[in-house]
Amino acid sequence: MILGIIGYGAIVKQALASLAATCAGKLDAVVCLARPEGEERARAMLDAVAPGARTHVVCTADALIEHHPGVVAEAAGHEALITHGAAILGAGRDLIITSVGALADPRLSGTLDRAAALSGARYDLCPGAIGGLDILDAARRSGLTSLLYTSRKPLEGWRGTHAEKLVMLDELAEPTQFFEGSAREAALLFPQNANVAATIALRGLGLDDTRTRLVADPAITRNIHEISIRSACVDVDMRIVGVPSPDNPKTSLTTGFALASKIAAAIEDRERAPRA
Repeated sequence: MILGIIGYGAIVKQALASLAATCAGKLDAVVCLARPEGEERARAMLDAVAPGARTHVVCTADALIEHHPGVVAEAAGHEALITHGAAILGAGRDLIITSVGALADPRLSGTLDRAAALSGARYDLCPGAIGGLDILDAARRSGLTSLLYTSRKPLEGWRGTHAEKLVMLDELAEPTQFFEGSAREAALLFPQNANVAATIALRGLGLDDTRTRLVADPAITRNIHEISIRSACVDVDMRIVGVPSPDNPKTSLTTGFALASKIAAAIEDRERAPRA
């Protein structure tokens, strides 16, 4: 299978390294869509971690599509999904999305839905830093009454984000909640940090009815995700503690492995599919 990748940062690097260990020989080629100024960095990343496959770097969605990827994985942020998502789906290529928070913009989600419907392609959401979505699915089917997500990150995880306009990070001596609102608001205000909020919301009560709290904590070194579910069939309180990516503290190391799992599943699906 030919794998298309949008992005060349920490998540992609981790995902490809994991695939090299578990799916060696199953990828014929990896095609990376990079910004023109990032071509050299993308090539170096592929040379270091691509799982024994031919590699190519391209700078447009059309060039990526010309390689006929079996699936395309997006791991480059909201703007990349906005720019390339509809073109990928419109060309009939399935898409794995890590920048789930971008779907908080109804214009984008509508555009992707229409492109997928016209071509017959599908897009799938990578769970990223969290798990337990199966119990959330069950709770939703029975009738969810409330859904609360709390993200607690070290100070470094909030630097360079909208959080710096809401709280003086360097002056914090104790855990400080600086945001509470809907998952949609969180995803739009904190595009680098709130993909988990959007993922939970889309599997649960929706972006507008899922409460989200964001906390900066100077005493912790890991990213903590707390999910509180109340429903007709089950009440659940989950606490997931993720190691931040050493290359990008805004995201958990889990995200790269989760993306690798999604790609591996796509490879297996294609291997099981009957040949024409």
